[in-house]
Amino acid sequence: MAYKKLKPHKMDEATREIQLRQIWKEEYCDKTKPVTTHDGIVVSFYEDMFDHCFFESFNKREADKSILSLNRLEKMMWIKDTLEDVTALMKQGWDKGKKRYVNNKRVNFVKDGYIVVISPNGARTKARFITAYEFQDDENKEKVKNSPDWIR
Repeated sequence: MAYKKLKPHKMDEATREIQLRQIWKEEYCDKTKPVTTHDGIVVSFYEDMFDHCFFESFNKREADKSILSLNRLEKMMWIKDTLEDVTALMKQGWDKGKKRYVNNKRVNFVKDGYIVVISPNGARTKARFITAYEFQDDENKEKVKNSPDWIR
């Protein structure tokens, strides 16, 4: 499967964020064009998720989400591609508060460390998008690869 990259670094800096928010809204938040996983789960996206997904923290301890991440934005279309990819690993998500893996979060893992996290409903027919990003270190990639498989 060919994954399409955007080129945010080539966009006009003054209007880049506006343009990218519009792409997000059109590609993911338009309810007339639902995003469906390869196994039939309809995933909901909302405009306010843009900030969480495409901003990174200057200060990791404070999680300030103050820097627009061109690297993450470049891979915006990978979210849909990953959810539709039948070869993606499907793993259980990590619950930070409970400090354990949980089956109510699904991690789709592809492309040497790119993940998309969704939260399926009880019937596993719908889900809410949580986040997407690419791991920068091998240790975390291995943790995801070795985590328990997601159970439908």
